[in-house]
Amino acid sequence: MWLSSRMRPVPATADADLGVTTIAGGEVGVLTRGEVRAVPVYGPGGYVWMPESGAAVLVVKGGPGGEERCVCGAQQSAPPEEMRPGEVLVRGPGGNSVYLRRDGTVVLRGEVRVEGSLWINGSPYIPCECDM
Repeated sequence: MWLSSRMRPVPATADADLGVTTIAGGEVGVLTRGEVRAVPVYGPGGYVWMPESGAAVLVVKGGPGGEERCVCGAQQSAPPEEMRPGEVLVRGPGGNSVYLRRDGTVVLRGEVRVEGSLWINGSPYIPCECDM
């Protein structure tokens, strides 16, 4: 059959769209040109993000015919005026944040709970048992 030898596999494509999440969680529902459910969420290494319903997200489509989709980010909010290139700010709900500055400073905003051991300058932290 000469026709079958002429058929070639469909090349992989990549495309991106701005979408809106319709189902929150680790595998979201997202609406671009139509709704797709159970879309995996990807992020930078070590970072875990669960988009809320109604969030504007970037949806990357790939694979043969562009039928495979993933959510890989959301439009970021405005950085603080003092933020410099290379710095990282992770914002959470309720105004809490972790800010990693170029000078080595780590700024934590919100209630901080330490689960596990706390070491300060190479020594384990021992709370003061004094009357103050």
